[in-house]
Amino acid sequence: MSDRLDEVDKRILYHLMRDARNISAAKIADEVSVSPGTIRNRISQLEEAGIVRGYHAVIDYPRADGRLTNLYLCTSPVPDRDRLSKQATEIPGVVGIRQLMKGQRNIHITAVGDDMSELNRIANDISKLGLEIEEENLLQGEQRFPYHKFGPDDTQDGHTIADFMELSGGAEVVELTVDSGTDIAGLTLSEANEMGLLQYKDLVVSVERDDEILTPRGDTTIQPDDLITLFCQNGLNEPTVDSFTVR
Repeated sequence: MSDRLDEVDKRILYHLMRDARNISAAKIADEVSVSPGTIRNRISQLEEAGIVRGYHAVIDYPRADGRLTNLYLCTSPVPDRDRLSKQATEIPGVVGIRQLMKGQRNIHITAVGDDMSELNRIANDISKLGLEIEEENLLQGEQRFPYHKFGPDDTQDGHTIADFMELSGGAEVVELTVDSGTDIAGLTLSEANEMGLLQYKDLVVSVERDDEILTPRGDTTIQPDDLITLFCQNGLNEPTVDSFTVR
């Protein structure tokens, strides 16, 4: 079962994929209008859920003493695919393995060697496992890019909607970020209700602040960089959006 990601999670993943070494929690927080503590807590949650599985250096092996990188396209019987993939990781020189769902060429093995002789040795070791090498090629280069759908959306027009989920009957669960320039920032929930900034059928479900999930009460003060979860019985309406929009 997959884990549902909200827009804050997606933006974190986008920036980690783009440049995990140089991005900071503060930079991501500034972009999505939450606190750095919230970003750090979300990153920990993504790691614990196994969505972020590690941070790896991208090595240019030809620049590292002229080493060669080879891609082996192999076929494994489907029932043996996991076992053979795991065994292939033990071969000296193997630096990456990709499994495909299809039956032919369903294991791709990337390996690095000092010269062609070493790449031939790796090929022999792969074959000894019972994998059939269908094709192999020297890699000239490889690039990785962040997934664009996790990135910034230029169509938000200043609104701070972080995420929403439609429910039956027209209801919605909505996440809204709080910027210091919004009407609701600095008010208690009671004050926001009295001023009509929250509609009477909108229920504040939770307030996420740094590494805490606060249970909302009438005297709970909405602070800049909070992430508010609302249950909107009739769907999110424009007056509520305006309350969370920088003017």
